[in-house]
Formats: sequence, structure tokens, C-alpha cells
Amino acid sequence: MYQSLQNMAKVILKNIKKIYPFQSGEAKKVGKKLAKDGEGAKKKTNLQITEKGVVAVQEFNLEIADKEFIVLVGPSGCGKSTTLRMVAGLEEISDGELWIGDKFVNTVPPKDRDIAMVFQNYALYPHMTVFDNMAFSLKLKKVPKEEIAEKVHQAAEILDIVELLDRKPKALSGGQRQRVAIGRAIVRDPAVFLMDEPLSNLDAKLRNQMRAEIIKLRKRINTTFIYVTHDQVEAMTLGDRIVIMRDGFIQQVGTPQEVFNHPSNLFVAGFIGTPQMNFFENGKVVEEGGKYYVELYGHKVELCEEKQASLKERGFAGEKQVTVGIRPVHITLSDNGVAANVDVCEMMGSECHLHANVEGKDVIIVVPSTDIDVDKFMTAADEAIPVYFDYAPELIHVFDQETGLNLF
Repeated sequence: MYQSLQNMAKVILKNIKKIYPFQSGEAKKVGKKLAKDGEGAKKKTNLQITEKGVVAVQEFNLEIADKEFIVLVGPSGCGKSTTLRMVAGLEEISDGELWIGDKFVNTVPPKDRDIAMVFQNYALYPHMTVFDNMAFSLKLKKVPKEEIAEKVHQAAEILDIVELLDRKPKALSGGQRQRVAIGRAIVRDPAVFLMDEPLSNLDAKLRNQMRAEIIKLRKRINTTFIYVTHDQVEAMTLGDRIVIMRDGFIQQVGTPQEVFNHPSNLFVAGFIGTPQMNFFENGKVVEEGGKYYVELYGHKVELCEEKQASLKERGFAGEKQVTVGIRPVHITLSDNGVAANVDVCEMMGSECHLHANVEGKDVIIVVPSTDIDVDKFMTAADEAIPVYFDYAPELIHVFDQETGLNLF
């Protein structure tokens, strides 16, 4: 068993901002453009443009507990890798404070931050054996040979790569190379592990396998992890908490269950969950006789007590146009409800994904394959199959159409 790390630490990011300054001549050009438009900032390619430069990360506040596994997730260009690189010291922090343990590290060189980083592309030395790749950082620190050998073999046993120690990277598979890269980080006994999309170069089967390996690894070495991915499945299965980012801003921080069951806004609701949540822009919240209902395509359901209390507390009255969100797995086929026509059925083994049309709106319904006549849906030629669907009021989400925020 690998020894528990002695120098574990929490990580605190306070109002972190990253601005990429313009190259010479660009600033004056952008300044004139902003002045002409009469704006203090201009949106372009999802990032904020200011007179100082491109703002990649802004107002980032997060406290990561000792031994916590935090996952930064979001679409490409949202600022998650930039944030990780600022923690690592590979990117300069434009504004804010970064603390690792009780140490302020904004200007501390990467080698002195007591972190270890695992990259997407493995970054192994091709001319060195696996043993030498894993031992390299320890040799630079002039650690005694016996201690190096012990640490490398302990890490190799954890990762099940002992038999690979004499090979060179070109003789390894993608999964084996990633194990070596992780092993190289383990031997350093870092306070914090940083992982930047380490599984994105692997095929789907190997990704699933390596996810399980990382979960086992986390239990054995029990230290702080900051993990970056664009894959929501990785985020949901690995993270104690998930930080969902968009355009440099944090959208929501919470446990996997919290962000799945209580998304803070439309973006989070649409990003987390596969298949994606169904959104209905023509929904209504209606108050009648002191009770609250959600109405969709003329089908009305009474909200559960929790949601009733939330609206009552806000003093909601009358009728309001809203966007209703319902996850595909929370829709059920019924004898009455909303009328739809199923035109595509995807057989996924234990469940079927029905693609339905409701007055021109595409809706995905996920049902157990044992609950329907699969052959009926699969063999239907050009004609759509009429169905009705219903939904449990406690499982629907209601979003304000102006702000995009979840009303509950």
C-alpha cells in the first residue's frame, strides 16, 4: 500500500481573473472599436473583450477542501484549463489570490508549489524507460537511489505497471502511457494533483476503465485532486463536487446529485445529463385558488408541496410564461397527457430512446425496453406512431425566460 501523503492541503481561489493582453498595436485598435460602439466590453467568440485584452477567466471563487476531488467541467473555451494552469503556475494570474494550504502562491514558481500535473498528451520522454520517466523528478531532487526505487515500485504496483518498468513509451498502449504519466505524478508526493483532460485521447472502452482506475487511485493515495474535463460523465462519476463553467464564469458548484437534480440555470440543466434535458419554451405557471400548476400544451399538472411553498414564499400570483425543463428519463408514456408522434426509436439495450414530435417540437423520451412493444416502434415505416406522455410534477424544472434561472 502506498503511504498516505503527509503534505496534503486545501486550495483557495479568491476572485481569480485571467486576461490575455493584446499584442502590440492590437490594444489601440480594440480601444477605438469599443469607444465607437460605446461599450466597456465586447463579446466575441464567447469571451469578454476589454481594452486590456481577452478575459478568459473572471471572478473565479472556489475553496477546495483537503482531500477533496473537484472537477472543472464545461464546453471548450470556457476557461477550465486556463484555471488549472493558473493553479499549476503555468499561467500568470492577472488578478486575485491563490492559496495552497496556508501559502500564498501567486508568484511562486511551479516547481515550488508542491503540485503534480497529469497532461492530456502524457508528456513522456521517449528515450527513457518507464522507470526513468517516473523517477526523473526524484533524480533532479537528488533523492537517494534506494528511495527512488522504492517509490517508483510502490506507484507501479498501485497502477499495475510493474512489468512495464523496463519498456520505453513507444512500446506502450495509450492506457499504459497514461498510467505511467499518473505514476510519475504519484512518486512526487504532491499536496495537490492536477489533471488536465487525462482520458480524452483514449477510446471509449479504455476511458471507462481508466475512470475506474482513477477512482481506486484516489482512495489509495487520498489527497486533493483538481480534474479538468469537457466530459460530463467523467465529472459526474469522479467528482465530490463539480464546478460547471461557461465563458470564464462559474455557473454552479455542487455535488453530482445537486447539479443534476437542482440545476441553477438553463445552461447547467442542458449541459448535465444524457440525453439532454427537453426544454419547452411555451410553458406556463398558473395560480388558481391558492394552488400552483404548470401547463404545457394544454396539459396541466399541480406542483408538488415543495415547489408550491417556494412560489408562495415569493408571492407569485396570476400567470407567467416560463421555460419548462423535463429530463428524458422523467417522461413516461401514458393513456392521456401531451399528444406526440414518435418518428424514431433508438434501441439502446435495456432502454429505448423515442424521438417524438409535439407540434413541431422535438422531444426525447427514454423508456425501459420492457415497457413498450419495441418491434412496433422499430418496424414502423414512414408513418409516425401516436403516443401520449406525462411527467411527475416533482421532477420538472421551471426557468425564468428572461434570466434563465431556475425558479425553484
